[in-house]
Amino acid sequence: MWVVFALLSAIFAALTSILAKIGIDGVNSNLATAIRTVVVVILAWGMVFLTHTQSGITEISRKSWIFLILSGVATGASWLCYYRALQMGDASKVVPIDKLSVVITLVLAFVFLHEQFTAKSLAGCALIGAGTLLMVL
Repeated sequence: MWVVFALLSAIFAALTSILAKIGIDGVNSNLATAIRTVVVVILAWGMVFLTHTQSGITEISRKSWIFLILSGVATGASWLCYYRALQMGDASKVVPIDKLSVVITLVLAFVFLHEQFTAKSLAGCALIGAGTLLMVL
């Protein structure tokens, strides 16, 4: 089932890029990011209340709070940079560079989470990196 959600994530991420590129025309990138963030907050909290999981907030550990907050900071920084890049460049060039996050994630997962870095994942990283270069240059 996780594969279905991962594929849906990719589809929605693709739509995000195209819709953002159209919507950001003539709008300050920081303001556009703020508007997007409000929509995300409303949708996320709506899902929490729809699924009746709001009571779980009191059970979150201190460690989880810290890392969820840090993840939120990283997300915010990513979105601000992404929208600025989209405003300045072509979506067809910005998006492939943004997707280098896949390569960076694999390396960070190896270093910090001690996940396996196999020949297959190394080849995938090389191909993604090469593909990004081909698309951007």
